[in-house]
Amino acid sequence: MARYDYAQAACPLIDKLAEACKQEFPINPELYTKYDVKRGLRDLNGKGVLAGLTNIGNVVASKMVDGVSVPCDGKLYYRGIDVEDLVAGFIADDRLGFEETTYLLLFGQLPDKKQLADFTELLAEMRNLPAIFTRDVIMKAPSDNMMNTLAKCVLALYSYDSAANDISIPNVLRQCLSLISLFPLISVYGYQAYHFKAGQSLIIRQPDKKLSLAENILYMLREDGKFTPLEAKLLDMALVLHAEHGGGNNSTFTVHVVSSSGTDTYSAIAAALGSLKGPKHGGANIKVCQMFDDLMQHVTDWEDEEALETYLRSLLHKEGFDHSGLIYGMGHAVYSMSDPRARVFKGFVQKLSVEKNREKEYELYARVERLASEVIASERKIYKGVCANVDFYSGFVYRMLGLPEELFTPIFAIARISGWSAHRIEELINSNKIIRPAYKAIVDPRPYTPLAER
Repeated sequence: MARYDYAQAACPLIDKLAEACKQEFPINPELYTKYDVKRGLRDLNGKGVLAGLTNIGNVVASKMVDGVSVPCDGKLYYRGIDVEDLVAGFIADDRLGFEETTYLLLFGQLPDKKQLADFTELLAEMRNLPAIFTRDVIMKAPSDNMMNTLAKCVLALYSYDSAANDISIPNVLRQCLSLISLFPLISVYGYQAYHFKAGQSLIIRQPDKKLSLAENILYMLREDGKFTPLEAKLLDMALVLHAEHGGGNNSTFTVHVVSSSGTDTYSAIAAALGSLKGPKHGGANIKVCQMFDDLMQHVTDWEDEEALETYLRSLLHKEGFDHSGLIYGMGHAVYSMSDPRARVFKGFVQKLSVEKNREKEYELYARVERLASEVIASERKIYKGVCANVDFYSGFVYRMLGLPEELFTPIFAIARISGWSAHRIEELINSNKIIRPAYKAIVDPRPYTPLAER
């Protein structure tokens, strides 16, 4: 039987109905001001509307000076611990830190050596998909988007869980730990399945229990299973820096909203994956890489700052790249002076660029970071400063690691599932009300017209 292609199902009637939507759905922007609606749950200064409390992550971008809030260098705290101190500790001890970061986020305290060893062993034991799951779920109908593959597999795992609907904390913790362990397998296997469908070789390698989560990603993905210590450290650092970012980011807030309804873990995490897939959230690092590809085609001399500025201005004027008016990787919803994740990342990106003989490319990124901030400040009337965010460098790191572009956003999900899990448990423990913000109806009542009279 021929496979039905939903993309080809469009017809003139659907086009006509879509036009009706475009005519009837728009809302006059002035009404948002009239009714004091916080669009995007933000005030006029772009600051998020306070919607909840959390003990897990804290994003700081301003400080009080003489009773006035002023921008400052960004800070990110995991359970009260500065993420820069956390990373510095891992570097000082010359060890990988994602598993320890996950423990901290989930349980609120840094583990001792035995607790960390036991926890790492538990995650390794749970890094095992159900029998024939790879064949029956991942290999069948592979998607060209690994975020959809992740979401599909998460929902499918519901069927393999005899206690799928149990939202007691011990059971939810079990489910979350399982998903944290399985996300790397599902992502890598999904990528391999899609490329096997396209006629390429299929590599399905079982994870090594002796390796960390970051090491296993490289081990399972690469044909020879080999990687350097610096490669593993950079990927592990990327996971640490992406693991959590407070309760207000779009995907984590989605976890809180969906969890507040009392639904199961698999549904809540699948919803978060749908949020993270968006190019305004987890997909931004891909856009940064594509933008730099375009820049390299238009500017041959990477040290010509005048030419670089001209290119960047063309982006803001919607004349270049994707005509969006954006310089991808620049700016953040909260940070204005600096993103601590980008700040931590930058020095180690330089080290990897030396190992990969891509120093000139790194210098281009650093140059564009500096110039873009200046260009945006001169071209746009903005209420706060503009800095590079973590996505500015993460895509470049993933390319140097040889990670395929299809896995850029799943790497974000592999990290953020730790934060999502902590926030789901926090919501279940502390809230007994479903999250339900208000929307004001602006359509006036009108009489019903019988069908015969229309």
